[in-house]
Amino acid sequence: MGAGAGSGRGQLFLRSLLFLLLAGPPARHPARGQLRYAVPEELEHGAFVANLGEDLGLDVSTLSARRFRIVSRAGARQHLEVNLENGILFVNERIDREEVCEAGGTCLLHLQLLVESPLELYRVEVEVLDINDHAPTFPWQEYVLEVAESAVLGARFPLESAQDPDVGTNSVHTYRLSPNGFFSLEVQTRSDASKFAELVLERALDREQQRVHRVLLTALDGGVPERSGTAHILVTVLDANDNVPAFDQPSYGVSLPEDAPAGTLVIQLNATDLDEGPNGEIEYSFSGHAPPRVRELFHVEPRSGQVLLKGRLDYERASLHELYVQAKDRGPSAVAVHCRVLVHLLDVNDNAPEVTLTSVSTPVLEDAPPGTVIAVISVLDRDSGDNGRVSCEVGPNVPFELRSSFRNYYTLVTTQALDRELVPEYNVSITARDMGSPALLTRSTLTVPVSDVNDNAPRFLQPSYSVYVMENNAPGASICSVSALDPDCQQNAYLSYSIADGHIHGMPVGTYVSINSDSGHMYALRSLDYEQIRSFQIQVQAQDAGFPPLSANVTVHIFVLDQNDNAPVIVSPMPRNGSVATELVPRSARPGYLVGTVSAVDADAGLNSRLSYQLLQATDFTLFSVAPDTGELRTLRSFLEQDASRQQLVVQVRDGGQPALSATVSLLLSVVETMPQTLSDFSEFSLPPEVSSSSPLTLYLLVSLGSISFTFLLAILILTAIRCRGERRSRQGDSCSPPRCHCCPGSRPSPDGLKTSNLTAQPPAGTTAATCLDVPAGGPPGYCYKVCLGPESAQSDFMFLKPCSPPRNNEKDPGKRSRPEQHLQVSKEAKQPNTDWLPPGTQRPALKRYQIQHWGSTGSRWKG
Repeated sequence: MGAGAGSGRGQLFLRSLLFLLLAGPPARHPARGQLRYAVPEELEHGAFVANLGEDLGLDVSTLSARRFRIVSRAGARQHLEVNLENGILFVNERIDREEVCEAGGTCLLHLQLLVESPLELYRVEVEVLDINDHAPTFPWQEYVLEVAESAVLGARFPLESAQDPDVGTNSVHTYRLSPNGFFSLEVQTRSDASKFAELVLERALDREQQRVHRVLLTALDGGVPERSGTAHILVTVLDANDNVPAFDQPSYGVSLPEDAPAGTLVIQLNATDLDEGPNGEIEYSFSGHAPPRVRELFHVEPRSGQVLLKGRLDYERASLHELYVQAKDRGPSAVAVHCRVLVHLLDVNDNAPEVTLTSVSTPVLEDAPPGTVIAVISVLDRDSGDNGRVSCEVGPNVPFELRSSFRNYYTLVTTQALDRELVPEYNVSITARDMGSPALLTRSTLTVPVSDVNDNAPRFLQPSYSVYVMENNAPGASICSVSALDPDCQQNAYLSYSIADGHIHGMPVGTYVSINSDSGHMYALRSLDYEQIRSFQIQVQAQDAGFPPLSANVTVHIFVLDQNDNAPVIVSPMPRNGSVATELVPRSARPGYLVGTVSAVDADAGLNSRLSYQLLQATDFTLFSVAPDTGELRTLRSFLEQDASRQQLVVQVRDGGQPALSATVSLLLSVVETMPQTLSDFSEFSLPPEVSSSSPLTLYLLVSLGSISFTFLLAILILTAIRCRGERRSRQGDSCSPPRCHCCPGSRPSPDGLKTSNLTAQPPAGTTAATCLDVPAGGPPGYCYKVCLGPESAQSDFMFLKPCSPPRNNEKDPGKRSRPEQHLQVSKEAKQPNTDWLPPGTQRPALKRYQIQHWGSTGSRWKG
């Protein structure tokens, strides 16, 4: 190697700097609407290439926000990069032109620049300029050249060519030969402008004088500084082999399709030698300066001269191959002759189009307007001619289309409004098809998800809800669940439930029910009572979490179901002061005689309020019956002499609920010969409120009894003992008992004994009390008064008295009694009686409390 070849990589920077000083700043050439720059190879990282921001007219401050970048193919090396702060294109890594561009000629780097918001695409070409960074080299350091001594003057001997990866003036420019007395050097130029040297015999050789000649061959390039490479040539003088092989023609041309298989015959070479024997036997081989790529692709049969295809051809890599084949006989001092074979490759449509998604803007909003850019797509076909022309299209039935921005670049845009609820995601099939025969195509699928927009309001599963809740429910119990659907997704489909404000019977609806905002389950906050509220309705709202939020309402009707939680209430007859209800029944009553009607009410509804009556207990079940529907108490037969004069009955009232509830009332029926004009416990009455305890009747009784007491006081005191004995004997057969009337011997009536008729001592229930009054001589005989107490006698200011003995003939008729007026006072319960099921009109006396406030009458005797 020469001195230039020994220079180290340390001088690379100085040479690059010198090149820049000589060549000036990087050139910018506008060509076909795109920018073109030139930059030398081997520049260090960060070296300035161009100011793209200024040349493209972009705002430097927005480059980072608009994601200004170089789009490169996956796996490709990024030799250049853009500084987003100032828009300068700089060297990212060292560029070796010989590595980037294997073939000679212009070396271009094609850059695609992409900027978003709005989406713009630029194409920039950067030409990599060659610098003289390689020295010429020979395949071997020493060559052995055998030359027959009979070689004629001017004979030419081709020498191995030096190789220089540089191009242009930096490649091999010339050769030099060291001074000698036998040979000169001529430099030849090939069709591709490459140089090779031939050794020319200038003086006849004489093997006997000098068998070996040594010369130094130097290859020089045209770069600055100049580089060189050397090789030693050892010329051996041989004995004469006077004839050399000769080819039919110096150059051959052949065409071969690029898809030809290995072993295909490329060409049959033929060379002839006029010598005989070994000196006429020819061997074929590649010449020494055949490129390595040629040796990989082709093979020469040494004996036949056939050139065969050994490797796989590629038109896109190299469309022409230049083969140098030499023919050499086998005689001594054989001389090799050379020929050139040009192999022209025919392009075959063997490359399918390549589809590259340069930029993808996904997902796309479903309300994006038509014409929105989804992706930038580039297509490339490495074939040439029609085989490299590509058309691109999208599959059917998708709301997208391809628009060609410029050659081999397309933008995928929307053609109509999208709806995520109908199609949440599109698989867009992009087909790239070339114009070859047969045509090749490539399909690429781009998945375009559609982003949701809150454009759907929630929708309840039912237009309204009807809920039936049994009364007396536990507070906090779940009563129903509402559900709504939202066809949106994620946050736009997250629903929350709430109850609209309102009032139920004057109370806020929130005090009755609540709702789980996430699940829609509704809960009763209080125990419902059918007797207070039977139905109500509320408005439930479902609202999504989108922006702006959307909502929907639904009406929930809540019906309270009745439960048998109220027992029947007996309103007639009403016991008074804790005693049983009493009634008088004439002994002459016939079968079917209406004694009275038991009436009751039930606050429940339906079957729970349907009442039935039955006789639970009776002194004689054959004597009375109760109508199960009306509660009428009637006699079954006529009274007999042996029937008891007092009949104890217990009537039960039962409702139709499950389980059934009941109430009972006890009745005391007294069988009498004649019916007195007295009030029955079955009757509904009240006296006028203006009647008071200080009536004229009371005053009359007090005055009469007082005067009689004072008149016959002395007689009573004397005859007390005699009269008491006589009365006991005379009353043993009368009808005063039971209970028997007893006179009270020795008792003195109080002057105000009859001032008031209120009883301080109550007799046992179902019994009567008797009192005997003695009258002095001249007055009326003693009477045994039987006290008749009603259920509310403890609250009455009067007593009903009966004589112990039958009325006497001289007794006057009792005075007329004014018929009492009835006054009804209803005691309101916590629950009002239910009116859905009421007994007949004869069975509807309300709950009453009787107060006897006035009983006015004049006469000399009272009969209960």
